[in-house]
Amino acid sequence: MKNSVSRVISILLPIVLVAVLGSIFVNLGMDWFDSLEKPSQWIPNVIIPIVWSVIYITFAVILIRWQSEEDIPVAIRVLLIINGVLNVVWCLVFFTLKLTFIGNIVIILNLIFAIALWINIFSQKKVYAYILSIYPIWLSIATTLNTAIWILN
Repeated sequence: MKNSVSRVISILLPIVLVAVLGSIFVNLGMDWFDSLEKPSQWIPNVIIPIVWSVIYITFAVILIRWQSEEDIPVAIRVLLIINGVLNVVWCLVFFTLKLTFIGNIVIILNLIFAIALWINIFSQKKVYAYILSIYPIWLSIATTLNTAIWILN
């Protein structure tokens, strides 16, 4: 029992850490962000945290389930860490430091690593990959919007 609790915590803690740090960095730059010119196809701001919450919860549920079946492969663990770090770095660079061009580079890297993560998960657990498709799809949308903000501002 104790081992399973520690496994759940080892999965949840990094996810919560990424979500909390990302939220802090985003909130620090929201006044600046609200003043930016955005494309006409902009997603309503209320949708963005909902989608990220769904993504984080989906990852948590799938990774906990996967870990209960067998160990998550090292390559997938490494890609999860890279994605989490890039997600936090993007929030810091784009929102807190207000560096839209560098933010664009970071989010493109994040998208590349998200696709690599998805491919690795697909090779191991197709059902999980289909469920987690929301992550690279959302990052594709976010990358497009990030690029539009960089161009418009």
